[in-house]
Amino acid sequence: MAVTPKPKALPPPVYIIDGARTPFIKARDAPGPFTPVDLAVEAGRPLLARQPFEASEFDEAILGCVNVHADEVNPGRIAGLRLGLGTAVPGWTVQRNCASGQQALDCAFRAIADGRADLILAGGTEALSHAPLLFSTQAAGWFGRLFTAKSVSRRLAALARFRPSYLKPSLAILRGLTDPVVKLNMGQTAEILAHRFAVTREAADAYAVESHQRLAAAHAQGRLPELHAMIARNGTVYDHDDGVRGDNSVEHLAKLKPAFERPFGQVTAGNSSQITDGACWTILASEEAVRRHNLTPLARVVDCAWSGLDPSIMGLGPVLASTALLQRHGLKRRDIGAWEINEAFAAQVLACLAAWQDKDFCRDILGLDEPFGEIGRHILNVDGGAISLGHPVGASGARITLHVAHVMRRLGARYGVATECIGGGMGGAMLLERM
Repeated sequence: MAVTPKPKALPPPVYIIDGARTPFIKARDAPGPFTPVDLAVEAGRPLLARQPFEASEFDEAILGCVNVHADEVNPGRIAGLRLGLGTAVPGWTVQRNCASGQQALDCAFRAIADGRADLILAGGTEALSHAPLLFSTQAAGWFGRLFTAKSVSRRLAALARFRPSYLKPSLAILRGLTDPVVKLNMGQTAEILAHRFAVTREAADAYAVESHQRLAAAHAQGRLPELHAMIARNGTVYDHDDGVRGDNSVEHLAKLKPAFERPFGQVTAGNSSQITDGACWTILASEEAVRRHNLTPLARVVDCAWSGLDPSIMGLGPVLASTALLQRHGLKRRDIGAWEINEAFAAQVLACLAAWQDKDFCRDILGLDEPFGEIGRHILNVDGGAISLGHPVGASGARITLHVAHVMRRLGARYGVATECIGGGMGGAMLLERM
């Protein structure tokens, strides 16, 4: 006698209720006015102030952060305490390079879907301007011998071994942007993609200019409801993403020299993401929490997918992760009405768009019978992206996920995807459904 299998139970719904982010501040010639936790607190205060429940109602706080400040180890916990969640609410920190903020949301999503939590504060923060200066191993050894010398003679002997090069530190952020396996920096991986998919310098510069124009228009027209001003200790008000240049032009960008592969490279400072400080939080809730607190969901988190690939072509991560995510749920390209692809580099985004239309790539790498197809620019990064507003790596994944939820409402899209490439050779993608 045949036994009819029981239908697989659908997981309980998980919702994004609300979210907020700080302005993204461009890193300049000194540490910025906010540490990673400062930024997280600035983003969290207005968000929590408008909720109908107490901050102590959260089950936990999860925060993405890559360059953790030495005085703020485990910023997820410190931020939760400073935001008034209380000592009983655990807080922790995740790190998946450029997708750390989205990883925090995925962890929250899984915990709620598994029934382990009902209400979670999840997001990301980064203060790249506070990235430390690093001394060489040889310099560290010399300092160690000098400070542990027990006698004057040994101290003099250590001093005699001093070399001027010991006082020449390296920038931690530059070392962090170089892959330790393939020995390429992130800009060089974008150059590889530009060559593979014939992305021209002119096309990359034009995309970068469009990113600035779109963000400038979004600021002017009030299309960034998640953005909240913040005030530094010296009284300076930050009320917009200060790296945006609405008057940028292809002619101006054409004057810039290649940043990574001179003299013929395509990637410049003008068509790459900006180094910035910023933070973003979201509130994720179960159906029970929505009923209990009479909340209005912004979107439902359908799923999140992660993919791996060769680190030298890490920029194609969004193609692999997003395609797999849609296949898992039986969706086609035309079902997605809003896209956010983190703009690590203009060449990288354009290469992803080209890969989705490349028959051989889609057949050999994605296993598709036909090309995935074109993603229209009218639904892609409609308010600009990291090229114009910056890429604080721990926060970007949370920012694009929150923003695509707002864009879905504005465009009337049922489904939206937020996706990013990840240093180390990975891609992440989150699928949302408009409520």
